[in-house]
Amino acid sequence: MALSSTLLENAVDQLATLPGIGRRTAMRMALDLLRRDTTAVQRFAEAVRKLREEVRYCQDCCNISDQPVCGICSDKARDRGLICVVEDIRDVIAIENTRQFKGLYHVLGGVISPMDGIGPEDLRIGRLLERADGGEVREAVLALSATLEGDTTCFYLNKRLHERGVAVSMIARGISVGGDLEHVDELTLGRSIADRKPYEQSVRR
Repeated sequence: MALSSTLLENAVDQLATLPGIGRRTAMRMALDLLRRDTTAVQRFAEAVRKLREEVRYCQDCCNISDQPVCGICSDKARDRGLICVVEDIRDVIAIENTRQFKGLYHVLGGVISPMDGIGPEDLRIGRLLERADGGEVREAVLALSATLEGDTTCFYLNKRLHERGVAVSMIARGISVGGDLEHVDELTLGRSIADRKPYEQSVRR
C-alpha cells in the first residue's frame, strides 16, 4: 500500500514484522498510536525498550526474569525436588495458569531435532543435568510437545536423568499428538500435569 507519510509507512512495516500481524492490522495499530497523546506513546516505547534491554534469563531455570533468579525459583513455598522440563517460556505460562504444579521449572529453549541440526548441546540440557547433580532433585516431569522431536528429547533426557538417580515422569497424553502446549486448554493441561506417570510406562505399547 502506498502511504502519504514515509514515517507512517516505516511504522507499519515494523509493526507488520510481529507474528500474526498483517499490514492491515499494523496500519490500525499505527493509526491508533498517532491518536494517543505523546506521553502515552512514550510509555509504550519505553516499555518495549526495557523489555528488550533489561529482561534476562533466570540463572537457575532459564525462564525470563527481571532479576538474576526468577520469582518462581525464589519462591520458598515451591517443591524444590520437583522440576517440570519444558521446551519454551510460553509452556511455563500455560502450566502456571492451570495452578496444578507446585514445583520448579527448567526451560530447554527447544527440542532435539537432527533434521534442523539441533542436538543436545544446542539446548539448555547441561544446566538441567547440573541441577540434577546437585542432589536436591528427586523427580523431573517431562512436559514436552507430543511430536517426534519432543519424544526424541524425552528419550534422551530420561537416560541422562536416570543416570543421576532422578525419577522421570511425563505428563499424561490427554494432549493430542503433534500439538503444542500453548494451544491446549487449561483444564486438559492441568489434568495432564496432575495425572503424570513414569516415563517408562508412557512409552510402552
